[in-house]
Amino acid sequence: MNEQLEFVVRAAAIGTGATAVMDLWGLFLKRTLAIPPLDYAWVGRWIGHFPRGRFAHANIAQAPRIRGETPVGWVAHYAIGIVFAALLMAVWGLDWARDPTLLPALVVGMSTVVAPFFIMQPAFGAGIAASKTPNPSTARLRGLITHLSFGVGLYAAALFSHTCSRSDTGRLRSAFRTQPQYFANAGASTKFKSETLPTRLRHPPLACTPPHLPL
Repeated sequence: MNEQLEFVVRAAAIGTGATAVMDLWGLFLKRTLAIPPLDYAWVGRWIGHFPRGRFAHANIAQAPRIRGETPVGWVAHYAIGIVFAALLMAVWGLDWARDPTLLPALVVGMSTVVAPFFIMQPAFGAGIAASKTPNPSTARLRGLITHLSFGVGLYAAALFSHTCSRSDTGRLRSAFRTQPQYFANAGASTKFKSETLPTRLRHPPLACTPPHLPL
């Protein structure tokens, strides 16, 4: 696998895994503290209004619905996660994905909070960094913790990907190491079988002698 393809594959795997970890954290908060996660249908609704030239709303919940907004929102959610994983690898290099460390993942994870604070929340009508919500400080803290979980997910997904790739490489090397022995055994077996055959069968005539034709 060349480095360009490896970059794409690792970015997709790490970004998807990290986003899944963030979603699991949101599910945990919902089950334990009754804190609802973001409705990603709103993300799809926001994107769905782009072709109409509308990029911001007074209240995204009251904006006209868009057909297929829920799947569009979820696909965008995971696509953004993959983009952030690619950004991490672009800054720290492909070697980070091959041997991941925690700090770069946490730095990028916490940095991604810029996107909701300064792009999505104002566009949804919640103001910059949730300034128009009933309790901005709580909303900001929740956002920081959520994106910290994304950073942890980046590290965990990279570590899992790294472990799997090492395991696959080890199996391939083991398989290649057994091949010469296999062929040596096969050759010895063939030689043994050949030596047990009668001489006529071991050394057959190369061709039949043609009969003498009348002139």
